[in-house]
Amino acid sequence: MPERVAIYFKDNNLKTTNAVDRLVEEFFKRRIRTRIHQKLIAESSGSVWKIIEKNDLTFESELPDLVLSVGGDGTFLETVLNVRELGVPIAGVNTGRMGFLANIPADEIGKSVDMLCNKEYEIIERCLLEISNPSNIFDGMSLALNEITIQKADLSMISISVFVDDSHLNTYWADGLIVSTATGSTAYNLSVGGPILSPEDESIIISAIAPHNLTIRPIVLSGDGKIRMVLEGRSPGYLATCDFRSKRLPFCEEIHIVRSPLKIKTVMLNGRDFYSTLRSKLMWGADWRN
Repeated sequence: MPERVAIYFKDNNLKTTNAVDRLVEEFFKRRIRTRIHQKLIAESSGSVWKIIEKNDLTFESELPDLVLSVGGDGTFLETVLNVRELGVPIAGVNTGRMGFLANIPADEIGKSVDMLCNKEYEIIERCLLEISNPSNIFDGMSLALNEITIQKADLSMISISVFVDDSHLNTYWADGLIVSTATGSTAYNLSVGGPILSPEDESIIISAIAPHNLTIRPIVLSGDGKIRMVLEGRSPGYLATCDFRSKRLPFCEEIHIVRSPLKIKTVMLNGRDFYSTLRSKLMWGADWRN
C-alpha cells in the first residue's frame, strides 16, 4: 500500500472536482497521506482540500509513491512535466474525453483505489522525445510524451529536409511533420494516418501533415536514431510544438530531435490493457458480425 500519494489536476469542472473529492476520501479512509497540486488555484468544493492543498507534488524531502492525474490526456501530459526525472509512477483518472493515458474511469474510483493499494497493476515505461537543438526552447522542458511537430506558421507550405544519423531521409513539401513516440501514435499521428505502436515500443514515427506528394507515407525509425531537420519557406518562420506547448522559430534554426534518456512510468490496472483500450476508444470490432 502506498504511504504518500500526490494528485494533479487543472480543471475546476464538476466532474473533475467530484473525482478529486472521491480520491481524497478514499485515500483518507486508508490513512494515506495526500497532497494536491492544482494548476489553476481556485476555491475547492470539498472542505478537506483546504487542509491538504499544496502547490507541488513532493512531501518536503520525500517523494510520493504514486501520482494521480485527474482530467484528460492533456492533463496527463502536464503531469508528466511535473514528474519528469522523479521516477514516480503516474495513474490517470479520466474526466476528459478520449482517455488513452487517463484510463481509469471516474465512476470506478473506489474499486481502482483498492487495486492501486493492493498493487494490482502493471508499470509501463514510456519513452520521451527531446528537442536537443535549439536548447532550452521551452525553458529547459523540451520533452514530449506524445509528439514533437514542425508546422507552417502561415498559409504557405514549408520544405523540411530530414536527416537520420546524418543520412538524408527525404525532403518533405508539406504543412508540417509529426515526430511521434509509441505513446503518441494514438494521438495526432493517428489523425494523419500514421501507424499505431504498442506503448512499450521505443521506435520513433515520422508522419507528414498534408504532404504535397501522393507517394509520401509515414515511416517508423529506430529509437536510437538522431533526427535533424533543415527548413525553408516563404514566411518569416515556422512553428515547433512539444506536446501542448508551441513556439515560433526562424527558418535559420535547425531542429534536432532525439529520444530522451528519461522514461515515464505509467500505471495500467489489472484487467485492462492497451488492446482493450484500442477496441473501446476506437470502436474496433464494432461490427454486427462480432
